[in-house]
Amino acid sequence: MHGLMMNMPLNISSLIRHADRYHGDTEIVSRLVEGGIHRYTYHDAHRRSRQLANALGALGVKPTDRIGTLAWNGHRHFEIYYASSGSGAVCHTINPRLFPEQVVYIVNHADDRCVFFDLTFLPLVEKLAPHCPGVKNWVVMTDKAHMPESSLPLMCYEDLVNAHSDDYEWPDIDENAASSLCYTSGTTGNPKGVLYSHRSTILHAYGACMPDALNLSARDVVLPVVPMFHVNAWGLPYSAPLVGAKLVFPGAQLDGASLTALFDTEKVTCSAGVPTIWLGLLQHMEANGLRFGSLNRTVIGGSACPPAMIRTFEDRYGVQVLHAWGMTEMSPLGTVNTFKNRHLVWPKEQRDALQNKQGRVIFGVDLKIVDDDGKELPRDGKAFGDLLVRGPWICREYFKGEGGNPLRDGWFPTGDVATLDEDGIMQITDRSKDVIKSGGEWISSIDLENAAVAHPSVAEAAVVGVFHPKWDERPLLLVVKKPGAELTREEMLKFFEGRVAKWWIPDDVVFVDSLPHTATGKLLKTKIRDDFKNHKLPGA
Repeated sequence: MHGLMMNMPLNISSLIRHADRYHGDTEIVSRLVEGGIHRYTYHDAHRRSRQLANALGALGVKPTDRIGTLAWNGHRHFEIYYASSGSGAVCHTINPRLFPEQVVYIVNHADDRCVFFDLTFLPLVEKLAPHCPGVKNWVVMTDKAHMPESSLPLMCYEDLVNAHSDDYEWPDIDENAASSLCYTSGTTGNPKGVLYSHRSTILHAYGACMPDALNLSARDVVLPVVPMFHVNAWGLPYSAPLVGAKLVFPGAQLDGASLTALFDTEKVTCSAGVPTIWLGLLQHMEANGLRFGSLNRTVIGGSACPPAMIRTFEDRYGVQVLHAWGMTEMSPLGTVNTFKNRHLVWPKEQRDALQNKQGRVIFGVDLKIVDDDGKELPRDGKAFGDLLVRGPWICREYFKGEGGNPLRDGWFPTGDVATLDEDGIMQITDRSKDVIKSGGEWISSIDLENAAVAHPSVAEAAVVGVFHPKWDERPLLLVVKKPGAELTREEMLKFFEGRVAKWWIPDDVVFVDSLPHTATGKLLKTKIRDDFKNHKLPGA
Protein backbone atom coordinates (compact mmCIF):
# COMPACT_ATOMS: atom_id res chain seq x y z
CA MET A 1 0.00 0.00 0.00
CA HIS A 2 1.38 3.40 -1.04
CA GLY A 3 0.91 6.68 0.78
CA LEU A 4 -1.68 9.07 -0.59
CA MET A 5 0.62 12.05 -1.10
CA MET A 6 1.04 14.11 -4.27
CA ASN A 7 3.79 12.85 -6.53
CA MET A 8 5.54 16.15 -7.31
CA PRO A 9 8.98 15.76 -8.90
CA LEU A 10 11.91 17.43 -7.17
CA ASN A 11 13.00 19.77 -9.99
CA ILE A 12 15.68 22.45 -9.84
CA SER A 13 13.33 24.94 -11.53
CA SER A 14 11.12 24.82 -8.40
CA LEU A 15 13.89 26.61 -6.46
CA ILE A 16 13.96 29.73 -8.63
CA ARG A 17 10.16 29.69 -8.94
CA HIS A 18 9.87 29.61 -5.13
CA ALA A 19 12.48 32.36 -4.69
CA ASP A 20 10.60 34.58 -7.18
CA ARG A 21 7.18 34.00 -5.62
CA TYR A 22 8.13 34.38 -1.95
CA HIS A 23 11.42 36.30 -1.99
CA GLY A 24 11.04 38.15 -5.27
CA ASP A 25 12.44 41.47 -4.02
CA THR A 26 15.55 39.91 -2.41
CA GLU A 27 18.72 41.10 -4.12
CA ILE A 28 21.35 39.26 -6.15
CA VAL A 29 24.47 41.42 -6.36
CA SER A 30 27.36 40.73 -8.75
CA ARG A 31 30.75 42.31 -9.33
CA LEU A 32 31.04 42.33 -13.12
CA VAL A 33 34.06 41.20 -15.09
CA GLU A 34 33.54 44.34 -17.22
CA GLY A 35 33.75 46.48 -14.09
CA GLY A 36 31.15 47.85 -11.71
CA ILE A 37 28.38 46.26 -9.68
CA HIS A 38 25.17 44.70 -11.04
CA ARG A 39 22.05 44.51 -8.90
CA TYR A 40 18.74 42.83 -9.47
CA THR A 41 16.30 40.52 -7.67
CA TYR A 42 15.18 36.91 -7.64
CA HIS A 43 12.15 38.08 -9.63
CA ASP A 44 14.46 39.47 -12.32
CA ALA A 45 16.67 36.38 -12.28
CA HIS A 46 13.66 34.11 -12.76
CA ARG A 47 12.38 36.19 -15.66
CA ARG A 48 15.75 36.22 -17.43
CA SER A 49 16.26 32.49 -16.78
CA ARG A 50 13.00 31.83 -18.63
CA GLN A 51 14.15 34.08 -21.48
CA LEU A 52 17.41 32.14 -21.64
CA ALA A 53 15.52 28.83 -21.62
CA ASN A 54 13.64 30.04 -24.72
CA ALA A 55 16.94 31.11 -26.25
CA LEU A 56 18.47 27.67 -25.68
CA GLY A 57 15.48 26.12 -27.41
CA ALA A 58 15.97 28.47 -30.37
CA LEU A 59 19.61 27.31 -30.57
CA GLY A 60 18.37 23.75 -30.92
CA VAL A 61 19.30 22.61 -27.42
CA LYS A 62 17.39 19.46 -26.50
CA PRO A 63 16.84 17.66 -23.17
CA THR A 64 20.05 16.02 -21.88
CA ASP A 65 22.26 18.23 -24.12
CA ARG A 66 25.24 19.51 -22.14
CA ILE A 67 25.68 23.28 -21.76
CA GLY A 68 29.24 24.20 -20.77
CA THR A 69 30.31 27.25 -18.77
CA LEU A 70 33.72 28.86 -18.29
CA ALA A 71 32.72 31.58 -15.89
CA TRP A 72 33.21 33.27 -12.53
CA ASN A 73 30.53 33.70 -9.89
CA GLY A 74 28.01 36.15 -11.31
CA HIS A 75 24.34 36.71 -12.11
CA ARG A 76 24.64 35.46 -15.70
CA HIS A 77 26.23 32.23 -14.53
CA PHE A 78 23.38 31.88 -12.03
CA GLU A 79 20.83 32.26 -14.86
CA ILE A 80 22.55 29.54 -16.89
CA TYR A 81 22.34 27.18 -13.90
CA TYR A 82 18.55 27.46 -13.93
CA ALA A 83 17.83 27.91 -17.63
CA SER A 84 19.82 24.82 -18.64
CA SER A 85 18.81 22.39 -15.89
CA GLY A 86 15.27 23.76 -15.65
CA SER A 87 14.65 23.18 -19.35
CA GLY A 88 15.93 19.60 -19.21
CA ALA A 89 19.47 20.20 -20.42
CA VAL A 90 22.56 19.55 -18.28
CA CYS A 91 24.56 22.45 -16.81
CA HIS A 92 28.24 21.57 -17.16
CA THR A 93 30.51 23.90 -15.19
CA ILE A 94 34.13 23.71 -16.38
CA ASN A 95 37.12 24.62 -14.22
CA PRO A 96 39.19 27.13 -16.26
CA ARG A 97 42.15 26.65 -13.92
CA LEU A 98 42.83 23.22 -15.35
CA PHE A 99 45.45 22.78 -18.05
CA PRO A 100 44.08 23.69 -21.52
CA GLU A 101 44.56 20.08 -22.64
CA GLN A 102 42.38 18.92 -19.75
CA VAL A 103 39.70 21.49 -20.60
CA VAL A 104 39.67 20.28 -24.22
CA TYR A 105 39.33 16.71 -22.99
CA ILE A 106 36.46 17.66 -20.65
CA VAL A 107 34.51 19.66 -23.25
CA ASN A 108 34.79 16.83 -25.78
CA HIS A 109 34.13 14.06 -23.28
CA ALA A 110 30.99 15.85 -22.09
CA ASP A 111 29.89 16.48 -25.69
CA ASP A 112 29.10 20.10 -24.84
CA ARG A 113 26.76 21.64 -27.42
CA CYS A 114 27.15 25.26 -26.29
CA VAL A 115 29.78 26.93 -24.13
CA PHE A 116 29.09 30.19 -22.28
CA PHE A 117 32.18 32.08 -21.10
CA ASP A 118 33.24 35.26 -19.34
CA LEU A 119 35.41 37.83 -21.11
CA THR A 120 38.36 36.77 -18.95
CA PHE A 121 38.50 33.45 -20.75
CA LEU A 122 38.48 34.62 -24.39
CA PRO A 123 42.20 33.76 -24.88
CA LEU A 124 41.52 30.28 -23.48
CA VAL A 125 38.44 29.80 -25.68
CA GLU A 126 40.38 30.83 -28.80
CA LYS A 127 42.84 28.02 -28.02
CA LEU A 128 40.10 25.50 -27.23
CA ALA A 129 37.67 26.09 -30.09
CA PRO A 130 39.71 24.47 -32.92
CA HIS A 131 39.96 21.29 -30.82
CA CYS A 132 36.27 21.20 -29.78
CA PRO A 133 34.33 20.62 -33.01
CA GLY A 134 31.19 19.47 -31.19
CA VAL A 135 30.56 22.93 -29.71
CA LYS A 136 28.03 24.67 -31.98
CA ASN A 137 27.83 27.98 -30.14
CA TRP A 138 30.40 30.00 -28.16
CA VAL A 139 28.55 32.65 -26.16
CA VAL A 140 30.33 35.59 -24.50
CA MET A 141 28.67 36.44 -21.18
CA THR A 142 28.59 40.20 -21.72
CA ASP A 143 26.61 42.94 -23.45
CA LYS A 144 27.01 44.37 -26.95
CA ALA A 145 29.15 47.29 -25.76
CA HIS A 146 31.80 44.94 -24.39
CA MET A 147 31.84 42.31 -27.15
CA PRO A 148 35.47 41.50 -27.99
CA GLU A 149 37.04 41.17 -31.41
CA SER A 150 37.83 37.58 -32.29
CA SER A 151 38.37 35.31 -35.26
CA LEU A 152 35.69 33.03 -33.77
CA PRO A 153 31.99 33.45 -34.59
CA LEU A 154 30.89 34.52 -31.11
CA MET A 155 27.40 35.21 -29.78
CA CYS A 156 26.54 37.95 -27.28
CA TYR A 157 24.80 36.75 -24.12
CA GLU A 158 22.67 39.85 -23.55
CA ASP A 159 21.55 39.97 -27.19
CA LEU A 160 20.64 36.28 -26.96
CA VAL A 161 18.57 36.74 -23.80
CA ASN A 162 16.87 39.96 -24.93
CA ALA A 163 15.82 38.40 -28.24
CA HIS A 164 13.38 36.08 -26.44
CA SER A 165 10.33 36.50 -24.26
CA ASP A 166 9.93 35.22 -20.73
CA ASP A 167 6.79 33.30 -21.72
CA TYR A 168 8.09 29.90 -20.69
CA GLU A 169 6.68 27.15 -18.48
CA TRP A 170 9.25 24.99 -16.76
CA PRO A 171 8.59 21.38 -17.78
CA ASP A 172 8.00 18.61 -15.26
CA ILE A 173 11.16 16.52 -15.42
CA ASP A 174 11.82 13.08 -13.98
CA GLU A 175 13.55 13.96 -10.71
CA ASN A 176 16.16 11.29 -11.39
CA ALA A 177 17.08 12.90 -14.72
CA ALA A 178 20.55 14.42 -15.05
CA SER A 179 20.72 18.09 -14.09
CA SER A 180 24.37 19.11 -13.89
CA LEU A 181 27.85 17.80 -14.51
CA CYS A 182 31.16 18.49 -12.74
CA TYR A 183 34.51 16.89 -13.44
CA THR A 184 37.04 15.97 -10.79
CA SER A 185 40.24 18.01 -10.85
CA GLY A 186 42.12 15.08 -12.34
CA THR A 187 45.37 15.09 -10.34
CA THR A 188 45.95 11.55 -11.61
CA GLY A 189 44.78 10.53 -15.07
CA ASN A 190 41.98 12.26 -16.95
CA PRO A 191 39.28 14.09 -14.99
CA LYS A 192 36.11 12.06 -14.45
CA GLY A 193 32.57 13.43 -14.69
CA VAL A 194 30.12 13.37 -11.79
CA LEU A 195 26.56 13.59 -13.09
CA TYR A 196 24.08 14.98 -10.56
CA SER A 197 20.30 14.58 -10.75
CA HIS A 198 17.48 17.02 -9.95
CA ARG A 199 16.59 14.86 -6.95
CA SER A 200 20.12 14.69 -5.55
CA THR A 201 20.56 18.44 -5.98
CA ILE A 202 17.33 19.36 -4.19
CA LEU A 203 18.01 16.95 -1.32
CA HIS A 204 21.54 18.29 -0.97
CA ALA A 205 20.22 21.87 -0.88
CA TYR A 206 17.80 20.91 1.90
CA GLY A 207 20.58 19.21 3.86
CA ALA A 208 22.98 22.14 3.49
CA CYS A 209 20.45 24.61 4.91
CA MET A 210 19.84 22.71 8.16
CA PRO A 211 20.84 24.44 11.43
CA ASP A 212 23.59 21.94 12.17
CA ALA A 213 24.92 22.31 8.63
CA LEU A 214 25.28 25.80 7.08
CA ASN A 215 22.27 27.20 8.96
CA LEU A 216 21.00 29.29 6.03
CA SER A 217 17.87 31.44 6.17
CA ALA A 218 16.09 34.34 4.50
CA ARG A 219 17.92 36.64 6.93
CA ASP A 220 21.32 35.75 5.49
CA VAL A 221 23.49 37.49 2.93
CA VAL A 222 25.61 34.78 1.32
CA LEU A 223 28.82 35.40 -0.60
CA PRO A 224 30.20 32.21 -2.18
CA VAL A 225 33.93 32.71 -2.67
CA VAL A 226 34.16 29.08 -3.73
CA PRO A 227 33.75 29.21 -7.52
CA MET A 228 30.57 28.11 -9.25
CA PHE A 229 32.84 25.82 -11.32
CA HIS A 230 33.95 24.02 -8.13
CA VAL A 231 31.20 21.51 -7.29
CA ASN A 232 28.51 24.10 -8.07
CA ALA A 233 29.90 26.51 -5.45
CA TRP A 234 29.21 23.80 -2.85
CA GLY A 235 25.51 23.97 -3.75
CA LEU A 236 25.02 27.56 -2.55
CA PRO A 237 23.34 28.75 -5.80
CA TYR A 238 20.63 26.17 -4.96
CA SER A 239 20.52 26.53 -1.17
CA ALA A 240 20.23 30.34 -1.17
CA PRO A 241 17.06 30.45 -3.35
CA LEU A 242 15.58 27.59 -1.31
CA VAL A 243 15.55 29.83 1.78
CA GLY A 244 15.44 33.21 0.02
CA ALA A 245 18.87 34.43 1.15
CA LYS A 246 20.46 37.41 -0.57
CA LEU A 247 23.32 36.35 -2.87
CA VAL A 248 26.51 38.32 -3.49
CA PHE A 249 28.74 37.13 -6.34
CA PRO A 250 32.38 38.35 -6.26
CA GLY A 251 33.25 37.84 -9.94
CA ALA A 252 36.92 37.40 -10.77
CA GLN A 253 38.30 39.55 -7.93
CA LEU A 254 39.05 37.21 -5.04
CA ASP A 255 41.86 39.16 -3.41
CA GLY A 256 41.58 40.25 0.22
CA ALA A 257 40.84 43.91 -0.52
CA SER A 258 38.07 43.17 -3.02
CA LEU A 259 36.40 40.61 -0.79
CA THR A 260 36.45 42.72 2.36
CA ALA A 261 34.95 45.65 0.41
CA LEU A 262 32.04 43.43 -0.67
CA PHE A 263 31.62 42.02 2.82
CA ASP A 264 31.25 45.53 4.19
CA THR A 265 29.10 47.19 1.53
CA GLU A 266 26.66 44.28 1.12
CA LYS A 267 26.57 43.33 4.83
CA VAL A 268 27.52 39.70 4.14
CA THR A 269 26.68 37.32 7.01
CA CYS A 270 27.94 34.01 5.59
CA SER A 271 30.71 33.08 3.17
CA ALA A 272 32.42 29.92 1.95
CA GLY A 273 35.79 29.08 0.44
CA VAL A 274 39.00 27.06 0.57
CA PRO A 275 41.82 27.82 3.06
CA THR A 276 44.12 29.39 0.44
CA ILE A 277 41.56 32.14 -0.24
CA TRP A 278 41.14 32.92 3.46
CA LEU A 279 44.90 33.04 3.94
CA GLY A 280 45.11 36.06 1.60
CA LEU A 281 42.05 37.71 3.13
CA LEU A 282 43.32 37.39 6.72
CA GLN A 283 46.73 38.76 5.72
CA HIS A 284 44.98 41.79 4.19
CA MET A 285 42.84 42.27 7.30
CA GLU A 286 45.84 42.12 9.61
CA ALA A 287 48.03 44.38 7.47
CA ASN A 288 45.35 47.08 7.36
CA GLY A 289 43.97 46.77 10.89
CA LEU A 290 40.49 45.88 9.61
CA ARG A 291 37.54 44.20 11.32
CA PHE A 292 34.54 42.31 9.96
CA GLY A 293 31.21 44.07 10.36
CA SER A 294 28.29 41.76 9.60
CA LEU A 295 30.13 38.51 8.80
CA ASN A 296 29.28 35.98 11.53
CA ARG A 297 30.32 32.65 10.00
CA THR A 298 32.33 31.20 7.17
CA VAL A 299 32.44 27.70 5.74
CA ILE A 300 35.96 26.40 5.15
CA GLY A 301 36.49 23.20 3.19
CA GLY A 302 38.16 21.80 0.10
CA SER A 303 41.17 20.85 2.22
CA ALA A 304 41.86 20.68 5.94
CA CYS A 305 41.62 24.09 7.59
CA PRO A 306 44.72 24.88 9.68
CA PRO A 307 43.77 25.25 13.36
CA ALA A 308 45.66 28.56 13.45
CA MET A 309 43.25 29.92 10.81
CA ILE A 310 40.22 28.80 12.81
CA ARG A 311 41.59 30.50 15.93
CA THR A 312 42.33 33.72 14.02
CA PHE A 313 38.79 33.92 12.63
CA GLU A 314 37.11 33.11 15.92
CA ASP A 315 39.34 34.57 18.63
CA ARG A 316 40.56 37.69 16.85
CA TYR A 317 37.64 38.54 14.58
CA GLY A 318 34.64 36.86 16.23
CA VAL A 319 33.67 34.92 13.08
CA GLN A 320 32.47 31.33 13.55
CA VAL A 321 34.27 28.80 11.37
CA LEU A 322 32.18 25.93 10.01
CA HIS A 323 34.90 23.40 9.25
CA ALA A 324 33.36 21.19 6.56
CA TRP A 325 34.29 18.24 4.40
CA GLY A 326 32.99 16.76 1.18
CA MET A 327 33.89 15.80 -2.38
CA THR A 328 32.82 16.46 -5.97
CA GLU A 329 31.40 12.93 -5.85
CA MET A 330 29.27 13.95 -2.83
CA SER A 331 27.62 17.09 -4.28
CA PRO A 332 29.79 17.92 -2.10
CA LEU A 333 28.62 18.19 1.54
CA GLY A 334 29.36 15.33 3.94
CA THR A 335 30.19 16.72 7.38
CA VAL A 336 30.11 20.09 9.15
CA ASN A 337 31.73 20.78 12.50
CA THR A 338 28.93 22.08 14.71
CA PHE A 339 28.82 21.29 18.41
CA LYS A 340 26.29 19.40 20.47
CA ASN A 341 25.06 20.82 23.79
CA ARG A 342 27.53 18.83 25.84
CA HIS A 343 30.45 20.19 23.79
CA LEU A 344 29.54 23.78 24.68
CA VAL A 345 30.52 23.34 28.32
CA TRP A 346 33.89 21.77 27.56
CA PRO A 347 37.02 23.81 28.40
CA LYS A 348 38.09 26.04 25.52
CA GLU A 349 41.20 24.02 24.76
CA GLN A 350 39.11 20.87 24.41
CA ARG A 351 36.53 22.64 22.22
CA ASP A 352 39.30 24.02 20.01
CA ALA A 353 40.72 20.53 19.53
CA LEU A 354 37.27 19.24 18.59
CA GLN A 355 36.74 22.04 16.07
CA ASN A 356 39.92 21.09 14.23
CA LYS A 357 38.14 17.95 13.06
CA GLN A 358 36.03 17.86 9.90
CA GLY A 359 32.79 17.57 11.86
CA ARG A 360 29.55 15.69 12.28
CA VAL A 361 27.86 13.78 9.52
CA ILE A 362 24.60 15.33 8.33
CA PHE A 363 21.43 13.39 7.53
CA GLY A 364 21.65 12.17 3.96
CA VAL A 365 25.19 10.88 4.32
CA ASP A 366 26.34 7.69 5.99
CA LEU A 367 30.00 7.10 6.88
CA LYS A 368 32.13 4.18 7.98
CA ILE A 369 35.83 3.40 8.22
CA VAL A 370 37.33 0.04 7.28
CA ASP A 371 40.69 -1.70 7.45
CA ASP A 372 42.65 -3.06 4.49
CA ASP A 373 40.43 -6.17 4.45
CA GLY A 374 37.21 -4.14 4.35
CA LYS A 375 36.30 -4.89 7.97
CA GLU A 376 34.46 -2.02 9.68
CA LEU A 377 36.47 -0.37 12.45
CA PRO A 378 35.08 0.93 15.76
CA ARG A 379 33.69 4.45 16.10
CA ASP A 380 35.88 5.32 19.06
CA GLY A 381 37.72 8.37 17.70
CA LYS A 382 41.00 6.44 17.82
CA ALA A 383 40.92 3.73 15.16
CA PHE A 384 41.58 5.09 11.69
CA GLY A 385 41.02 3.50 8.32
CA ASP A 386 39.71 4.04 4.80
CA LEU A 387 36.63 6.30 4.78
CA LEU A 388 33.59 5.05 2.82
CA VAL A 389 30.34 6.96 2.18
CA ARG A 390 26.86 6.39 0.80
CA GLY A 391 23.70 8.43 0.43
CA PRO A 392 21.15 9.94 -2.00
CA TRP A 393 23.49 12.69 -3.24
CA ILE A 394 26.62 10.54 -3.60
CA CYS A 395 28.00 9.30 -6.92
CA ARG A 396 27.38 5.64 -7.81
CA GLU A 397 29.43 5.71 -11.03
CA TYR A 398 31.22 8.23 -13.22
CA PHE A 399 29.87 9.76 -16.44
CA LYS A 400 30.10 7.32 -19.36
CA GLY A 401 31.28 4.62 -16.96
CA GLU A 402 34.84 5.94 -16.79
CA GLY A 403 37.00 3.88 -14.45
CA GLY A 404 34.42 1.12 -14.05
CA ASN A 405 32.35 0.59 -10.91
CA PRO A 406 33.95 2.63 -8.10
CA LEU A 407 31.78 1.23 -5.30
CA ARG A 408 32.86 -1.26 -2.65
CA ASP A 409 29.85 -3.29 -1.53
CA GLY A 410 27.59 -0.32 -2.28
CA TRP A 411 29.84 2.24 -0.57
CA PHE A 412 31.91 4.93 -2.29
CA PRO A 413 35.61 4.93 -1.28
CA THR A 414 36.65 8.53 -0.64
CA GLY A 415 40.40 7.97 -0.73
CA ASP A 416 40.65 9.55 2.72
CA VAL A 417 41.98 8.00 5.90
CA ALA A 418 39.88 9.04 8.90
CA THR A 419 38.66 8.44 12.44
CA LEU A 420 35.01 8.39 13.57
CA ASP A 421 33.66 8.74 17.09
CA GLU A 422 30.36 7.79 18.70
CA ASP A 423 28.86 11.23 17.89
CA GLY A 424 29.55 10.80 14.18
CA ILE A 425 32.38 13.34 14.33
CA MET A 426 34.92 12.58 11.65
CA GLN A 427 38.55 13.62 11.34
CA ILE A 428 40.58 13.21 8.17
CA THR A 429 44.05 12.05 9.14
CA ASP A 430 45.31 11.97 5.56
CA ARG A 431 44.63 11.09 1.97
CA SER A 432 45.34 7.39 1.53
CA LYS A 433 48.00 8.23 -1.04
CA ASP A 434 49.54 10.98 1.12
CA VAL A 435 49.89 9.16 4.43
CA ILE A 436 53.54 8.64 5.41
CA LYS A 437 54.44 5.08 6.37
CA SER A 438 57.50 5.13 8.60
CA GLY A 439 58.77 1.87 10.06
CA GLY A 440 55.36 0.27 9.60
CA GLU A 441 53.56 3.10 11.44
CA TRP A 442 51.46 5.86 9.88
CA ILE A 443 52.23 9.57 10.20
CA SER A 444 49.57 12.14 9.29
CA SER A 445 50.89 14.77 6.91
CA ILE A 446 47.83 16.92 7.66
CA ASP A 447 48.57 17.04 11.40
CA LEU A 448 52.17 18.04 10.69
CA GLU A 449 51.08 20.75 8.24
CA ASN A 450 48.58 22.14 10.74
CA ALA A 451 51.24 22.22 13.45
CA ALA A 452 53.70 24.01 11.14
CA VAL A 453 51.21 26.67 10.05
CA ALA A 454 50.63 27.54 13.71
CA HIS A 455 54.13 29.07 13.75
CA PRO A 456 53.79 32.88 13.46
CA SER A 457 56.40 33.04 10.66
CA VAL A 458 54.80 30.35 8.45
CA ALA A 459 52.36 31.29 5.69
CA GLU A 460 51.89 27.81 4.22
CA ALA A 461 53.35 24.34 4.71
CA ALA A 462 53.33 20.95 3.03
CA VAL A 463 54.61 17.59 4.25
CA VAL A 464 55.49 14.63 2.03
CA GLY A 465 57.19 11.32 2.66
CA VAL A 466 60.65 10.77 1.14
CA PHE A 467 62.78 7.65 0.99
CA HIS A 468 64.70 6.57 4.07
CA PRO A 469 66.94 3.45 3.98
CA LYS A 470 65.93 2.30 7.47
CA TRP A 471 62.36 3.56 7.97
CA ASP A 472 61.16 3.34 4.33
CA GLU A 473 59.74 6.87 4.54
CA ARG A 474 60.26 9.92 6.70
CA PRO A 475 58.46 13.27 6.62
CA LEU A 476 59.95 16.23 4.76
CA LEU A 477 58.52 19.68 5.57
CA LEU A 478 58.30 22.43 2.97
CA VAL A 479 57.64 25.94 4.28
CA VAL A 480 56.58 29.22 2.71
CA LYS A 481 57.54 32.00 5.11
CA LYS A 482 55.40 35.08 5.64
CA PRO A 483 56.77 38.23 3.95
CA GLY A 484 59.73 39.59 5.89
CA ALA A 485 59.75 36.71 8.38
CA GLU A 486 62.97 35.09 9.61
CA LEU A 487 62.96 31.37 10.40
CA THR A 488 65.65 28.70 10.51
CA ARG A 489 65.42 24.95 10.03
CA GLU A 490 66.34 24.35 13.68
CA GLU A 491 63.71 26.81 14.97
CA MET A 492 61.05 25.19 12.83
CA LEU A 493 61.84 21.66 13.99
CA LYS A 494 61.98 22.72 17.64
CA PHE A 495 58.49 24.23 17.26
CA PHE A 496 57.07 20.70 16.80
CA GLU A 497 58.27 19.56 20.23
CA GLY A 498 55.31 18.93 22.50
CA ARG A 499 52.88 19.39 19.62
CA VAL A 500 53.27 16.02 17.91
CA ALA A 501 54.81 12.66 18.81
CA LYS A 502 58.59 12.91 18.83
CA TRP A 503 59.00 10.29 16.11
CA TRP A 504 56.60 12.25 13.89
CA ILE A 505 58.83 15.36 13.78
CA PRO A 506 60.07 15.89 10.18
CA ASP A 507 63.62 14.90 9.38
CA ASP A 508 64.27 18.01 7.33
CA VAL A 509 62.88 21.43 6.37
CA VAL A 510 63.09 23.10 2.96
CA PHE A 511 62.09 26.75 2.57
CA VAL A 512 60.39 27.53 -0.74
CA ASP A 513 58.94 30.67 -2.34
CA SER A 514 55.61 28.99 -3.13
CA LEU A 515 53.83 25.64 -3.19
CA PRO A 516 51.93 24.16 -6.15
CA HIS A 517 48.15 23.81 -5.91
CA THR A 518 45.48 21.94 -7.81
CA ALA A 519 42.84 23.76 -9.83
CA THR A 520 40.60 23.74 -6.75
CA GLY A 521 43.19 25.21 -4.38
CA LYS A 522 44.45 22.04 -2.71
CA LEU A 523 48.15 21.30 -2.26
CA LEU A 524 49.39 19.41 -5.31
CA LYS A 525 51.14 16.62 -3.45
CA THR A 526 51.86 14.60 -6.61
CA LYS A 527 54.10 17.39 -7.96
CA ILE A 528 55.69 18.06 -4.57
CA ARG A 529 56.56 14.39 -4.17
CA ASP A 530 57.97 14.27 -7.70
CA ASP A 531 60.03 17.45 -7.21
CA PHE A 532 61.55 16.17 -3.96
CA LYS A 533 61.71 12.42 -4.63
CA ASN A 534 65.52 12.54 -4.66
CA HIS A 535 65.88 14.73 -1.58
CA LYS A 536 68.56 13.39 0.76
CA LEU A 537 67.54 13.49 4.41
CA PRO A 538 70.23 14.39 6.96
CA GLY A 539 71.74 11.26 8.45
CA ALA A 540 69.77 8.92 6.17
